[in-house]
This record gives sequence, structure tokens and C-alpha cells, in this order.
Amino acid sequence: MDLKVSDKPYQHSTNQPSEAEAEAAVRTLLAWAGDDPRREGLRDTPRRVAKAYKEYFSGYGQDPADILERVFEEVGGYDDMVMLKDIPFTSHCEHHIAPFFGRAHVAYLPMGGVVGLSKIARTVDVFAKRLQTQETMTAQIANAVCEHLGARGSAVMLEAVHTCMSMRGVQKPGVATVTTQFVGEFKSNPLLQARFMEQLRMPRSDFPV
Repeated sequence: MDLKVSDKPYQHSTNQPSEAEAEAAVRTLLAWAGDDPRREGLRDTPRRVAKAYKEYFSGYGQDPADILERVFEEVGGYDDMVMLKDIPFTSHCEHHIAPFFGRAHVAYLPMGGVVGLSKIARTVDVFAKRLQTQETMTAQIANAVCEHLGARGSAVMLEAVHTCMSMRGVQKPGVATVTTQFVGEFKSNPLLQARFMEQLRMPRSDFPV
């Protein structure tokens, strides 16, 4: 059975803190860290952090179903693998709120139509812009692409470096974490999995920009 993780936008409760309360929390953390939030260099930091959080975690208000809903059916009968390589992303670890960043590789088998290529990249961003684990994010992307496109299958690989591992704790910089998820026909067909991995190993041609 495929791993299923919720991809729905988060619904805030009526008790969601206000922006002023969020800024006060940042001031508390600055003071707890040992600095003076009233000094000139930190005076506007709480406002900036609250604004930055809205951008970092904007994926909570987005639904991948809306992004993937428009399918183009005039594809001349094309029904083979569609693959996007090297989609850059930055996310934040849900355990330490520390950034992790890397590249996503996404493939799917269309059934009756394809989606605009930018929509796949936007789907990656929906899940990247939430507090995450890399494993969960990999499963969410694969399931969303397969479900909301009505695809016959999907495959996702994420390669990322986690600053919670390089800047704190064990402090081992440069260690890459790789996760994969196969759904539908990709999960049941080892030959398709092998094709996906082979495509990843192929060097990318240099295209004019």
C-alpha cells in the first residue's frame, strides 16, 4: 500500500496568534539568547522575522489540487514518462526549524493528458514551504502528483543538505540525504524504477538560456 500523507492546506484555528504576538515571541527568543532586543540592530528584527515566516511557510495556505487541476489533453497520444530534474528547493526541518536545501527530481506517467511543467515545480514548493521532514515531503509530492493528475504512477527523489546536522549536534557539513518514493505503476514495476534512476544518472545537456 502506498504511503499516504495529508497534502491539504492547514486550517488555522480561531486561536491563531496575532502578528503582534508573533513579534513578541521573537523578542523573547532574542532576550533568551542573551541579546537586547531593544538595541538598534535588533529593534526591527521581530517584524522582519514575522514577515519572513509568512514567506518561508506560505505552503500551509496552498492546495496542490488547485495547482495541478488543469491538464492538457492534446499531446498526440503521448503516455510515456515525463520527468523534471534538478528542481531547487529550500525547506525547514520541523525538529529544529533549521533550513535544509537541495534538488527534487519528479517523474510521472500521464493518463489522458499532461500538466504544465511549471506546475510540478510549484507543487514541490507547496510542500517545501512547510515545516518538514525530507521523508514526509518526498511522499507528499509523489502522492499529490499521482492523485491530482490522475497519473498512472509517479516517482520522486530528493537530495538535500540539512543545516540541523551541519551547524549543530553532530556538526558534519556536506552530508547529503537522499530519499525516494514510488507510487502506482512505478511502485509495482522495477523496470520503471530502473528507467527513472537511469535518467537521473544521465548528464544534463547544456542548453542556451
